[in-house]
Amino acid sequence: MTKMMKFSAVAAAAAIVAGCQQASEDEVDLSPYALAAADASGYTLPESGKDGGELHIYTWSDYLSPDVQAGFEKALGVKVVIDTFESNEAMYAKLKAGGTGYDIITPSSYQVALMAKEGMIEKIDHAKCPNVKANFDKSFASQIIDPEFAYSVPYTVTYTGFMYAKDKIPEGADVESWKILENSALKGRITLLDDIREVIGAGLMSLGYSINSTTPAEIDAAVAQVLKWKSNSRKFDAESYKTEVAGGSTWIGHGYSTDATQVIVGDEDEGMAPRDDIGFALPKEGFTIAFDEMVVAKDSRRKDLAYAFINYIYSGEVAKVNMEFLCGPNPVRPGIELLDEDYRNLIVLSPEKLSNGQVLKGFEDPAVNELYNKAWDKIKATEAKLK
Repeated sequence: MTKMMKFSAVAAAAAIVAGCQQASEDEVDLSPYALAAADASGYTLPESGKDGGELHIYTWSDYLSPDVQAGFEKALGVKVVIDTFESNEAMYAKLKAGGTGYDIITPSSYQVALMAKEGMIEKIDHAKCPNVKANFDKSFASQIIDPEFAYSVPYTVTYTGFMYAKDKIPEGADVESWKILENSALKGRITLLDDIREVIGAGLMSLGYSINSTTPAEIDAAVAQVLKWKSNSRKFDAESYKTEVAGGSTWIGHGYSTDATQVIVGDEDEGMAPRDDIGFALPKEGFTIAFDEMVVAKDSRRKDLAYAFINYIYSGEVAKVNMEFLCGPNPVRPGIELLDEDYRNLIVLSPEKLSNGQVLKGFEDPAVNELYNKAWDKIKATEAKLK
């Protein structure tokens, strides 16, 4: 692939017309789809007048459409309680430290195998979420680590690249290359994701290696590369770069396609105008493809609600509304087909563009995980307040 994805003002305008993070004039009532999905999952509605309880979800920020949440709550007489995390590692550490009470969690694909191995999540009962295999868009199969969905159900896919301020990129600099992170004209105006696999993976891809390398020499080389970038950066950050690029304190934010698109297209309800001065680019040396998955916690108190919700997410109309909020694709074929064509072309990458991406995978060998942990410790050891 020679031409990387870059969101333009024209594409942003098309997305706005399609409704990315825009509520329609009339409130969207998805409760009929929630009732149908719950019934198909085997869920039993509480008796009239009785509280349906709570569904607890542990996920990334801004990761569920308010209309989708409201439809589920209205139909089933329940409350959806959402807690958020900023990285897979932070999520995993909290759960390992005793964090409980969650029903659905949305880790990235590479984290799932470890969580399954340690008995943190249960095998998916597909009889209780029939919409999943019926409606999964097979064009996303190449991006899926577990095609059988044994312990997880694909939720949404993100691509990692650069959210950037167009007027701050030096003339002649290539924003579609990892090399831009070393540009001295951008010193102190760059943020790197605070994520072990994303950052080390970026170092590996920039050198022509696999994002899933297990070779010590290659990982060492990636660390050296990242340390160069770090010396030119403000900080490691997985969340605030979205507002900082828009606000001007950061000029290039290593980040996610969904985050960038949300800023670019704006949000009328929140008074956020479209930003044609903000762009998003994918590095030509390689970029990350990462699915976030829905998993059911082993100690979930409301597995009945968890399966009803998963089945609901895979309803076509529900997925459409959710994608319009997320600014990224759910792999739900009926939902994708309902999207405005311009918007669909904005958020769903073509096979040509996908060909340069690499899928993050988990490591079963503890020695490899330790290798990465030590590499990350070396990167973070010299953090000392980047400015």
